[in-house]
Amino acid sequence: MIKRREFLINAGLALGALAIAPTFAFDSKKRAIGIQLWTLRDTLPKDVKGVLSQVGKAGFTEVETFGYSVDKGFFGTSVHDFKSILDDNGLKATSNHFDFNSMIKDGTTDLVKSYIETANHLGSEYVTVPYIISELRGTSGDDYKKLASQINKVGELCKAGGLKLAYHNHDFEFTKFGATNGYEILLNETDKNLVDFEMDLYWVVRSGNDPLQLFKKYPGRFTMWHVKDMDKVNPDWNTEIGTGAIDFKSIFAQAELSGMKRFFLEHESNYKPNPIESAVTSFNYIKKNLI
Repeated sequence: MIKRREFLINAGLALGALAIAPTFAFDSKKRAIGIQLWTLRDTLPKDVKGVLSQVGKAGFTEVETFGYSVDKGFFGTSVHDFKSILDDNGLKATSNHFDFNSMIKDGTTDLVKSYIETANHLGSEYVTVPYIISELRGTSGDDYKKLASQINKVGELCKAGGLKLAYHNHDFEFTKFGATNGYEILLNETDKNLVDFEMDLYWVVRSGNDPLQLFKKYPGRFTMWHVKDMDKVNPDWNTEIGTGAIDFKSIFAQAELSGMKRFFLEHESNYKPNPIESAVTSFNYIKKNLI
């Protein structure tokens, strides 16, 4: 009888755990909402401490940096002080957009080593290639294969430094080369053990492509996203998340297939809102409807 009673008690506890498990499972899927600081490009350089305070108060917990200079740090703020400001506001720079054009053009590694040192000081996970100028990306499929080879070499340096390299797209990568395009060449020619992709959802849609189809064709490669919406009237413009033309609910539903580990809200240069207020509007939509 005692054993039976213990069994029933234990079974009841197990059933109770199952009953509440979906809640815990849902909570476990909650993701940090990050922001690409380029969204605040008009105000951040003028007041690094004040703007990062606004970011933390808005509820963001992760940021992706831009604007780093070997000589000037982040807008005149040293890497050490920048890290302290982030810490004070409950923020972590999990990814960094660093300028790779000079390194690729000159064929040197000293600049990349500086990027790696900076990223490690910030406690980051990713060093990210934000943009490749036209003269370096070339005009042919072979040029993109050469670019992929250069990206792989940088990926090796990042791996040796305890970091992962990611590549962030715009729309030019989708230029057609026969049956393929520049983006597919980069996906096929880069080593998946060295290079992840940060999919900019706006630019994929803006170029006439479907993020879901890319997830299916290259599962697990898109470990980061840029989340920004496309204005319904003028597709060249961004708008607050949830008010534009992009179906983010269907995209977020396939986060696992994508391999997405984190994402960053972004309002780009063709969008002129009140920067922090519009970012908060997008933040609130994401929190309520997408995660």
